[in-house]
Amino acid sequence: MDHEPDAVDAIQAEWRRERPELDVSPQGVIGRLHRVAARLTDELTTVYDRHGLAEGDFDVLATLRRAGAPFERTPGELAEHTMITTGGMSKRIDRLERAGLVTRRASETDGRGRVVALTERGREAIDAAFTDHMANERRLVDELDAHDAAELQRILTLWLGRLGA
Repeated sequence: MDHEPDAVDAIQAEWRRERPELDVSPQGVIGRLHRVAARLTDELTTVYDRHGLAEGDFDVLATLRRAGAPFERTPGELAEHTMITTGGMSKRIDRLERAGLVTRRASETDGRGRVVALTERGREAIDAAFTDHMANERRLVDELDAHDAAELQRILTLWLGRLGA
């Protein structure tokens, strides 16, 4: 073992004792990946909170901002580019609209469609939040040396591709 024993090692040891006929080695990867993801989410949402945003709010505003001027997308496009369902998207847009961060208007190309756009206040909010977010991500990735970070990115990219994600 090339690391200090951790909670995943303890869980695996218990399963090896209780179910010795099973190969529990995948837990070493999946269990740690799950724990890392949960810890990263906690670290990321702390920054969003400082800007008065929930994780989904940040995702919607960031998706609008990276669309480029005029910083707008349809609700369907927003759902497609985020981890938010179309049902959840309506509630999120309502909240962001009440906060003055986005506006909704009828589509000029689809009479029944709607378009969601960043307001100036929304653009300022996401620009500030994204600046802090990138500094936070840098801090978190810097826990690894550059070679390990690049290798992890390569492996995760490969794995996501194989999973079709």
